[in-house]
Amino acid sequence: MKLLFLTDNFPPEVNAPATRTYEHCMEWKNQGVEVTVITCAPNFPQGAVYKGYKNKLYQTENIDGIKVIRVWSYISPNKGFIKRVLDYISFAVMSFFVALFIKTDIIIATSPQFFAAVSGRFVGMFKRKPWIMEVRDLWPESIKAVNAMKENSKSLEFLEKLELYLYKKAKAIIVVTDSFKKNLVGRGVDPEKVSVVKNGVHLSKFKPTEKNKDLLKKLNLEENFVIGYLGTHGLAHKLDFILEAASKVNGTVHFLFIGDGAEKKNLLEIKEKLGLENITMLPFVAKEEVRKYISVTDVALVPLKKSNTFKTVIPSKIFENASMKKPILLGVEGESKEIVEKYQAGLCFEPENEKDFLDKLEQLYKDKELYHKLTKGCQALAKDYDRAFLANKMLGIIKQNV
Repeated sequence: MKLLFLTDNFPPEVNAPATRTYEHCMEWKNQGVEVTVITCAPNFPQGAVYKGYKNKLYQTENIDGIKVIRVWSYISPNKGFIKRVLDYISFAVMSFFVALFIKTDIIIATSPQFFAAVSGRFVGMFKRKPWIMEVRDLWPESIKAVNAMKENSKSLEFLEKLELYLYKKAKAIIVVTDSFKKNLVGRGVDPEKVSVVKNGVHLSKFKPTEKNKDLLKKLNLEENFVIGYLGTHGLAHKLDFILEAASKVNGTVHFLFIGDGAEKKNLLEIKEKLGLENITMLPFVAKEEVRKYISVTDVALVPLKKSNTFKTVIPSKIFENASMKKPILLGVEGESKEIVEKYQAGLCFEPENEKDFLDKLEQLYKDKELYHKLTKGCQALAKDYDRAFLANKMLGIIKQNV
């Protein structure tokens, strides 16, 4: 079987969409599927092309047996809604034209970003091949959640109509949470058309390990209880709230933030303004370094802005950190909270509730018996979200729709 995958993010980028797509494609390749990925020059989250790459019209490479075609797209720092949309649309247009010349039996287009799915729809139509829409983000609904567009604007109305059109035209829809499926079905999408394949973790890649002593020494964190956040620094993550709360934390608790994004500059300014000496902020690290940095943490911080929209998401940080036995300090309501509480893999605080955040943090810091119990819950959670199993589940859905 020949499979064509359209995605805006792919390694060496290290965000959740890139990791999920890569690990799924690797599992499928190992089962004899001929996988071709169309993506753009790696640039996320800084909006700058990675060293060793160029933003060329067309270039190819082989990544672990996966044929990767990189097309030109408009690339700029993630500052402003219009620039982001130009980035998305340019990739959709370029991926569409290139995909027309690729032999395939089926097309998958994933969000984010949303316009990749538009490309997938028209590639499938012109090539007369089935296409599957993978929904990783309820876009444009998530735009409203971060106030990036006025709720009653004509543009938003158009995007919502386009969204429903894509759901209607896709041969099948794969979503990453049960809440997403409920949302789509509630808006008139046939439930038989929607399958849930959640995020997970490659257990062999994220094994529990001792803290990396050299890195602890380098970061001067040898005597600290480290709260780690590794990921995008965006509007949705509400890290400014965390920094302001950190000013009230005493003892040897230290916050380690790793990553980049639209809010990084603002966060650095807040850190400087408040004189926060218990916070270290580093740029994003390469994928092969992620485990080493997770190893030096004691707790994984997973916050989002307080919004009904974010009750439907499950941040992938949960699974990688749980697999390394790092209890989760979760500031997300809804389905994520249900998972963490079900497995007793961490403590949950109400998003943007400073008192609740500080109380839960203190419990993790002081209650050693509770902490040990939560590490065991992390192991159980990770085992049930094995990436290899989930990739095979998705491959079964794909084969049913070829």
